[in-house]
This record gives sequence, C-alpha cells and structure tokens, in this order.
Amino acid sequence: MNKRILTILILILGLFLPKISYAYWIWTPKTGKFVNPKYTVRKNPKDQFLVAMDYYQAKDYDKAIEEFQKLIKYFPGCFEAAESQYYIGMSYENRGNSYDAYLAYQKVIDKYPFSGRVNEVIEREYAIAERFMEGETRKIGKIPLPVENPSIEILRKVVENAPYGKLAAKAQYKLGLVLKNLGYYLDAQDEFEKVIANYPNSEWVEPAKFQIAASLERVSPKVGYDQEYSKEAREKFEEFVSKHPDAELTQKAQEHIGSLKNKEARNNFDIAQFYFKNKAYGAAKIYYQIVIDYYPDTDFAEKSRGQLKAIEILEHSQKMKEKKK
Repeated sequence: MNKRILTILILILGLFLPKISYAYWIWTPKTGKFVNPKYTVRKNPKDQFLVAMDYYQAKDYDKAIEEFQKLIKYFPGCFEAAESQYYIGMSYENRGNSYDAYLAYQKVIDKYPFSGRVNEVIEREYAIAERFMEGETRKIGKIPLPVENPSIEILRKVVENAPYGKLAAKAQYKLGLVLKNLGYYLDAQDEFEKVIANYPNSEWVEPAKFQIAASLERVSPKVGYDQEYSKEAREKFEEFVSKHPDAELTQKAQEHIGSLKNKEARNNFDIAQFYFKNKAYGAAKIYYQIVIDYYPDTDFAEKSRGQLKAIEILEHSQKMKEKKK
C-alpha cells in the first residue's frame, strides 16, 4: 500500500474513531503496526523493571503491579522476575490489600525458591498474619475474603515455608491461639502439642503447655456430664505448676486448677443431689463423701457435710417410724 494513502487512512481513523480507542492504540513507523502501550514491554528485563519501579516509587501501585506483571510474563526466569513478584506483594501491602499481598509473597517462595527475598517474605507473611489476628478487616471494600480466617492459612504457610526458621515455633504457637480463640479447642491442642514436639528448646514450649491445659478446660463440659476433659485439664495445669513453679503463668495455672476443682466438686454434688431427691440415700452418701474427700477446699464440701447430716436425720426418723409400726 502506498505510504501516502496509508497516512491518509490513519488520519481518517483518528478523526472518526472514539477518543478512548485512539488513546490506547498508537501507530509506530518503526514496526509498521498499531500497538497498545498497555501491553508493550521493554526489550530486556532490567529496563522493564526500572519502568515498574518508577511507578512503584511514585506510589502508583496499580500501574506498578501492571508493569511488574508484564516483566514476569515476558521474562519469567530472570532475577528481575523474582524481584517483580516481591514488589507486587509490596504494592498490594502498601495499597492496604493484605490478603492479596500474602498471596503475591507466597508466589515468590513457590515460583522462585532460591530468591534472596525468601526470609524477608516469610517475615512479611507473619506480620500480615498478626494484623489479621489483631482484627484487621476481613474484607476488601465490600468483598469478603475467600477464607474463614486468613491468619490460620498464613501461619500454616509460615511454618511450612521454613519449618525450622526463626519464626516457625512462634507461628506454630500463634496458630494454636487463633484456633483456641475461635473455639476449635481440640484442634488448638494439636497445634500446641506440635510446638512441644517440634521445637522443644524454644521459648514457646512453656506457654504451649499452659495453653494445652487451657484448651482442655474449655472443652470440658458443664456440670452433669462426663468430666474427662476437666480432669485432664486439671492434671495438665498441675503438671505445669510442678515443673514451672516460678513461671509467669504459674499463678494463672493455679487459678485454673481451683476453678476446675470447683467444677468437678459441683458435678459430684449435683449427682448426689439427684439421688437425694429420689430418696436413693445410699448412692447420695457416696457422692457427698467424694466431694468431702477429694474437694475439701470447695464450698461444695461444706454443703455435702450438711446434706450427710440431713440424710442421717432422715434415716434415723425412718427407723423410728418403722419401730413404732
């Protein structure tokens, strides 16, 4: 086609096509084609990275993400690709999209495991998890996040990414705390036990032992039911106090022991009361005596003594009536 005719056609198109279309498509004489700047990429990854960094430093994070993504698409195996993936995470984080930032950071580890950013990425992931633990919004605007609790997913990944890294034991412990706070007490117990098993020399072992007992305490049912978990929780607290008499959590452990003993005493007292009301005095006396013998420091011990005296009076009265007959 004659160049003059082509030029005329371009001018005509420029006059009649919508302005938005003209803004996105530009004629380049060098290539002899229309190109869309949105999809153009520099000749080498270094130049493309500099373009993306200019947007990042200007805090135009949307455009920075776009340019970093171009680099990854066209130069996937280079050093700058790993750096671009990292800065995509940074861009999301600076923009306030914590969950998207986590997903972007995780790609650094999954796609570029030999990147020098791995340790830094894990630290950033852990920081994001803590923000969610502290109550950071679980929504992006009005859009809910695709997970129940982001901190659970992220803390698991922190441990998985570096099982013996400097944050592993802490992340494992915090994972247990998140589950405990959500009411998943047996799952929390499992995670706390992993702290003890996998990181026996870490500073998180002592609080993990305390939290195991606390989790079991929360699992233990209210009075009137099987108290297996309650007894196990009390034993765990007693073991904690015995092995860590000077620990910061010892006083709290002792308070929990007192509370659990009171719960167990009440459970046995209520069973005794059930038999008492149904005039099964022999069985009632057995349970009142259990309260007195095993829980002497509780209020229910004194109540049990009173009930035993009441039974004694009732039985004596019954015998007197039988004699008169």
